[in-house]
Amino acid sequence: MATVAISTYVFEPKDKVENFRGKQLLYIGWEDHLMYCAPLAFPFPGAMPFKAILEQVLPGCYGAHPDFARVDWSTVEWFKSGTSWHPDYDKSIAENGLGHKDVIRFRTPGLNGINGTCS
Repeated sequence: MATVAISTYVFEPKDKVENFRGKQLLYIGWEDHLMYCAPLAFPFPGAMPFKAILEQVLPGCYGAHPDFARVDWSTVEWFKSGTSWHPDYDKSIAENGLGHKDVIRFRTPGLNGINGTCS
């Protein structure tokens, strides 16, 4: 069924990067782990090292999942907006080309949720 707009909807977005006090939103999702049904949103400074996400942020968010303790970050497959992508863990978020409201996802080969159920 086709949808037709009846008027112009013009507004000032509230989630502009200027409104985040020097930080940018980054969405991070874990593939094949539907215990977390959608990417999580984080306000990070662009200068933050990517490695800090792995070591300091994700354990607090995904650490309750039994697979998380077994993640081998050297084998993780990364995706940026659906395309295969390879971050440099030693570079910053900005140096890895990540901008405001980008979406990244990671897949952990061999870890497919509780008992392989993707949950």
